[in-house]
Amino acid sequence: MNDLMVDGNRVRITNPEKMLWPELGIRKIDYITKLIELAPYILPHARDRLLTAIRYPDGEGGKSFFQKSTPDYAPEWLEKAEWREHRYTLLNSLSTLAWLGNQAALEFHTGFNRVRKENYPTDLVFDLDPSEGQEFEDVIEVALDIHETLMGLNIQSWIKTSGATGLQIYIPIGQRYDYNAARKINEFFGRYFSQKYPQKITIERMVKKRGHRLYFDYLQMWNGKTITMVYSPRATPKGTVSMPVSWEEVRMGIRPEDFHLLNAASRLKEKGDLFQPLLLQENVQNMDFILEHINQEKNSQMTEK
Repeated sequence: MNDLMVDGNRVRITNPEKMLWPELGIRKIDYITKLIELAPYILPHARDRLLTAIRYPDGEGGKSFFQKSTPDYAPEWLEKAEWREHRYTLLNSLSTLAWLGNQAALEFHTGFNRVRKENYPTDLVFDLDPSEGQEFEDVIEVALDIHETLMGLNIQSWIKTSGATGLQIYIPIGQRYDYNAARKINEFFGRYFSQKYPQKITIERMVKKRGHRLYFDYLQMWNGKTITMVYSPRATPKGTVSMPVSWEEVRMGIRPEDFHLLNAASRLKEKGDLFQPLLLQENVQNMDFILEHINQEKNSQMTEK
């Protein structure tokens, strides 16, 4: 065993030579080093969000389990937050990130809100998930269709790879709307796009009824649910990373496997944090006009009845 002093906290490193990504030759100690390199980009987005880690004790390809509750053996200096029946870890520090790396937490999934304002998500998120038989090019096509519509409505959006097969579009709302209002907006867009592009997009929850249409998941964004956080590694053979990309890169044709643990740090040094604008109040989007439209439609339907 080895100890690292990180942020003044002692992080015990066990089995540093354990292979976590055999195809990439990434050992546990290599993984922790890479997490430390990515920390300036991970931590601002993870701050004060309930964390669910997915641990792979035997590395990528081995058995895994979700860890919501902070284990009893966790160090006292870990920041935590109680929510319902769980005591969650808050990924607020470099030492916490290093400790999670030692726990073979290969994926980080965080909530949509920060703990101090628990009923208010920070962003609307459109989760674009391909169905069986679809290619990543189909996901790109739908994302660009959505982006074009949003631009026509003067709504700014940002996009990232999930690190797996999908793309996720973010619209910062700065905790302006509670989950009920945010869900109404997301559902409105889901229904609108599925009706505008019925051959491409579906909001059908049953997988067998989706056919070869992309699933627009507007339900995932809810209190207590999580999404793969930006810059999280994924437990894939290629060690992919959930990476923000520019809309121009999407148009040019990116692939999820373009971004992985071996090149993420160099890309970020070159491009910077493309999701940093989501942290700025000046980029919060006003969605009142969408809610007004929803209410007008509802009132009109009630009048017709």
